[in-house]
Amino acid sequence: MLNGTGTKERTDDQTTGTIGSKDNSTVTERPKTDGELVNDDTEASTLSRLRLSQHFAQSIGVRKALLTVPVRKPTRQEFVRVHPDAGYHMPSAVIELRDEGEIYAVEQGICAELPGEVIPKILFTAMTRQGVIFLWPIRLPGEDGALDPWNRSALEAADLATQQWIKVVSNRALGAYEVFKATGNLSDPEWPEVSFAELVRVAFKGRVIGTLDHPVLRRLRGEV
Repeated sequence: MLNGTGTKERTDDQTTGTIGSKDNSTVTERPKTDGELVNDDTEASTLSRLRLSQHFAQSIGVRKALLTVPVRKPTRQEFVRVHPDAGYHMPSAVIELRDEGEIYAVEQGICAELPGEVIPKILFTAMTRQGVIFLWPIRLPGEDGALDPWNRSALEAADLATQQWIKVVSNRALGAYEVFKATGNLSDPEWPEVSFAELVRVAFKGRVIGTLDHPVLRRLRGEV
């Protein structure tokens, strides 16, 4: 449009930089900013962006600290596996305090001084379906080779557990343990990269008897 001076006048449209009428206008998609979910994401896209990987801990270099290793037999309701490496099994002498539910490891140098108190057991590294590591102690035969049906069936169960998931259930009428195999196609356990020595150290932290004047032995002798 020409104004009174003969020069061309700028329209409001030219000043604002918009083009033409409403029909010719274009809509620019708002860019996605970091950390923002926008409405045009599909449901699958949104969930895939937020879902945590099953291997998250490994991907960021995190390793769970092993602070507790129980020493116990499996419960009747849990399926367990035993470490197939014989380097994760060890015969050991122990003293059990049944009233307290505690078990102490005894150094071999003093075992001969404790007849009737120490019990020879083998410690198996075991794992539950929930990934809980524990040491499974089972009594070994005595010098005469005799072993009661309970411990004999437990040793057989532990050997079977090196190959498949099992559940161990006591049967008092039978006088031994019954073993049930898992029926599902369960994956093998993922054993942690921890040495057997470290497992034993954590399991028996504060519960190793190395001298004859240990408080547990003094209590058993009636001195305290």
